[in-house]
Amino acid sequence: MSNTPVSQSSVSFLDRHHLLLRRLHSLSGIVPIGVFLIAHLVTNSSIMWGKVGLRGDGADMSLAEGGAFYFHKEVVWINNSIPHLLLIELTLWAAIAFHSVLGFVYAFSGRSNTRNYGYGANWRYTLQRISGYIGILFIFYHVATLRWGWSFLVPGGTTWSHHYAASTLALSLRGGTEITLAGVLVSAFYFVGITLLVFHFANGLWTSAITWGLTVSQRAQQQWGYACAAIGTGLMLAAWASLLGFFLLDPVQATRVEQAYYQKYGQPIPKRHHLTDQNITPLKTEPSTLGKN
Repeated sequence: MSNTPVSQSSVSFLDRHHLLLRRLHSLSGIVPIGVFLIAHLVTNSSIMWGKVGLRGDGADMSLAEGGAFYFHKEVVWINNSIPHLLLIELTLWAAIAFHSVLGFVYAFSGRSNTRNYGYGANWRYTLQRISGYIGILFIFYHVATLRWGWSFLVPGGTTWSHHYAASTLALSLRGGTEITLAGVLVSAFYFVGITLLVFHFANGLWTSAITWGLTVSQRAQQQWGYACAAIGTGLMLAAWASLLGFFLLDPVQATRVEQAYYQKYGQPIPKRHHLTDQNITPLKTEPSTLGKN
């Protein structure tokens, strides 16, 4: 047997920096991707609980109207008030690209033992890979249709607009003002996509603690696993609530709320690029019926 040492030049870059890259890979899944996922789901789920978030304002509004108003208000604030929004988006995309590419490398170089050793850890490992594959496809569709304006991929051809955030999102998921079969299929894809992404994050949160050496003992890993399961459950409920809320939201009703928002704060009502055949009368804009600043 040869005892000749292996030269550094014959070792691949990934092997030389294996631990560092593993830790950076897990870290990028938490910051900024995971942080964004949490904020995104909390904001979107306000379509269900937003009326409560108005803190007593909008007492004459229905649950759906209050949710649409609160969500629209948050989206307007994000697009108009957060500094360096483009830089934040570029940073997020860079992290997603890094995490995805390295994830594919690890996925194709790794091996699971689900056939011979059907332990929970092996099944989670396999599902982590599958959720990554489908998750990146879902992210691409989500961003392409609701950020880049690829309306040809949306039933009914609706183009999402932050000026009409709730109503255009509802139209995209329903396939039109009425629920259509194409809309149901898109919403089903959303259900699968967001479910797998939440699992991917929660399970990745658990494995990242091992990667960083924070949970060494089996007991520590088990306890952290319970915490990650709780976090995942909360995010899963927020994701499902978001999808259900927008799927059931009446786009015409949501448009009235959005136009009333602009009237209330003395802003010009943006031109609609949807529902052009609808005669929409905005809701009343008294302070007692709509949220205050």
